[in-house]
Amino acid sequence: MSKSRELASKVIYEAFKVLQAAGGQLSGRDLIESLQQTLKFDDWALFKYEKTGNLRWVAILHLFSIDCSKAGFLTKEKGVWFLTPEGEEAMLLGPTGLLDQATAKYKEWEKSKPDADLREVIEDNDKKLDEMIEEHGDKIDVSTYQDQGNASIRIYINTVLKNPYDFQKAVAALLRAMGYHTPFVAPKGKDGGIDIIAYQDPFGAKRPRIKVQVKHQNSTADVKVIRELVGVLKDGDIGLFVSTGGFTSDAKSSARTVNAHIELIDIDRFVALWQEYYSTMPIEDQNLIPLRTVYFIESKV
Repeated sequence: MSKSRELASKVIYEAFKVLQAAGGQLSGRDLIESLQQTLKFDDWALFKYEKTGNLRWVAILHLFSIDCSKAGFLTKEKGVWFLTPEGEEAMLLGPTGLLDQATAKYKEWEKSKPDADLREVIEDNDKKLDEMIEEHGDKIDVSTYQDQGNASIRIYINTVLKNPYDFQKAVAALLRAMGYHTPFVAPKGKDGGIDIIAYQDPFGAKRPRIKVQVKHQNSTADVKVIRELVGVLKDGDIGLFVSTGGFTSDAKSSARTVNAHIELIDIDRFVALWQEYYSTMPIEDQNLIPLRTVYFIESKV
């Protein structure tokens, strides 16, 4: 086995373990930070590519995560990595077996692409793999740039938009962009209870209504606040809880099992939804969290 595949099996398997421990999903940025803390790398793995500035182990993680995506073990959306049930099952194969199966499934997919024979030649050749990463690194590492963009949005939310009421206005703006009406947004200074009520029509005649609680804080929201939200729901209302600090595992479990529809949105999901619906917002709402679209060439690697 080449050093590249040996490193790939190590970082991919550990990435799966980190995702599993995190409840099945994590932003790419947080995943890489976790791997930096849990794994030890030698100088070869820590080599920095001049073109992209990425460390070799990070570039290899992104490259071989493509195999895992084509195999159905991973999915990526808006910079967030998701471990699938098939991926969890593949973990039973161990680091080498998992990567071998992912690569085999990648090759099955690759056969249908007339211009995708590059990996067949170089995957077990460290020098050629380095050359490919240098040449195509800007395409392979698009997810890195997406992670950086998402991180900048999170920083903006936690600094420029640090006032909880301002973030609450952004949540209401997102709901309007999704087609809802927001006749009630709690006034500044109000603490506790429902922060936003959203209707499907201007008068709230159509059910269900959405009752929203917003927590803009660094700490995770616990099961207690989920139960409090459930307590104010009536007649089939939907509860929506937005927490920039995320949720404890007990809170997530409670939201799934209570006798009510509770939807949880952490900061990563909020950022993804803001990006998705940004183009439908009026300028005044866009200005709450202003974005700029950047286009990349689609990778064929």
